[in-house]
Amino acid sequence: MPELPEVETTRRGVEPHVKGKKIREVIVRHRGLRLPVSETLDEIAGDKITGVRRRSKYLVFDLKTKGSLLVHLGMSGSLRLRPPDEDFKKHDHIALTLDSGKQLRFHDPRRFGIFLHLPEGDPLEHPLLKDLGPEPLEEEFTAETLATAFAKKSIAVKVALMDAKTVVGVGNIYASEALFRAGILPATAAKKVAKPRLKKLVEAVRAVLTESIEQGGTTLRDFLNSDGEPGYFAQRLFVYDRKGEPCRVCGTLIKHAVMGQRSTYWCPKCQK
Repeated sequence: MPELPEVETTRRGVEPHVKGKKIREVIVRHRGLRLPVSETLDEIAGDKITGVRRRSKYLVFDLKTKGSLLVHLGMSGSLRLRPPDEDFKKHDHIALTLDSGKQLRFHDPRRFGIFLHLPEGDPLEHPLLKDLGPEPLEEEFTAETLATAFAKKSIAVKVALMDAKTVVGVGNIYASEALFRAGILPATAAKKVAKPRLKKLVEAVRAVLTESIEQGGTTLRDFLNSDGEPGYFAQRLFVYDRKGEPCRVCGTLIKHAVMGQRSTYWCPKCQK
């Protein structure tokens, strides 16, 4: 699944090509996504895109007069800029033809994505967004907010860290990598992680996400950025998907277990 860095990479790749552009035509080829494509989507033709924001793993396309678009890439979705006369691929479900002569296409083989038109109101107050936790790269994400969120949680710290009500966008890969950098065993009960270690964890989360965004997102099989090229952060992973391989820091073999139904990796020497 595209995680926060992949979504932010998509936002940065797409926004310069769509901001300030008028939508000349809306093409809906398949409405059967995770949530049905809005019946009002056709109504945005003629409107202008004023900007693209990200909240967690969602993209918000702000429109000048007709509300906003709420987009989620699902398990395998992507947004790609293509010439309008290029043949559609099998899983190109939605296209917005812009007055720039480019077409923004939503491609989603598994159809777990979301493409909604919100005609009015603050999109951040939509039920999908309003109860989300703080953004990990913003000042509101601190050791104090983590301590409060973890105070009564006996579950593994890795599972707690991936809870979107605790902090958004820290998916499976980045949780494993951040815990390695902070030197914390992923199975540790969240409520038992001391404040100084939470501070290291906050710093590690920010560092691993920032580096991944700079590298263009993690290389996942189904993710392609707006130019159709994969990201490259996977080349720098320390523990994720490295079961039985030597730790890049100490040489100890990387361990693996399933926590919260997700594969988890750690170094038994570097993490305590």
